[in-house]
Amino acid sequence: MKRKAYRNSPAFVLLAWGAFLAFLALMIIGLITLKEPLMVKGYYFMASIGLVSSAFTVAKVVRDNQEDEERYNQMFRAVDRAAEQDVE
Repeated sequence: MKRKAYRNSPAFVLLAWGAFLAFLALMIIGLITLKEPLMVKGYYFMASIGLVSSAFTVAKVVRDNQEDEERYNQMFRAVDRAAEQDVE
């Protein structure tokens, strides 16, 4: 029976989520205590959310491209091995 393998340890996952939540809380506290009009606070909040979401998207794209490159290389290694066996 196959066991599911995770890339990251539970401690690393906890660290990542903990840091994300801590900085989110600090950003919200900073926006609440900012002595600027609501329009300025809204702009900063919108920019922060956009930056965080685009950072997740960029990280996913980079990871997916790397995984695709690895699959592509594995596929052609298998084709090369098959071609070598046919020649022999």
